[in-house]
Amino acid sequence: MKVSIDEFQAYLADRYGGWANEQGLFMKLVEEIGEVAEVINKRAGNKPSDENDLQEQLGTELVDMMHYIVAIAAINNIDLTDIMIEKDKRASVKYHHEINLESFLSERKRDKV
Repeated sequence: MKVSIDEFQAYLADRYGGWANEQGLFMKLVEEIGEVAEVINKRAGNKPSDENDLQEQLGTELVDMMHYIVAIAAINNIDLTDIMIEKDKRASVKYHHEINLESFLSERKRDKV
């Protein structure tokens, strides 16, 4: 099953709307960033690990980060999809990329038809 950012954001708005605050969600995000750093240190051999599947653990911690990032946007009524596309357009011009996200998605959609 695929989940779009819009769908994830709507889900988290429903889950957190009305009671969560951005400070609490941000503190959870910072916690999760630390957990990602710990897994990356283990994968690099900089920290001992008794974990069997650091790849899976990294994925889980990255999803936790995404959860809190999207939740903060959701409770603040920020449309991440629109902002992501616009920010990427500006970055593509600034860094002279051959294609931007919007064009990439358009081409991909056209190729599927």
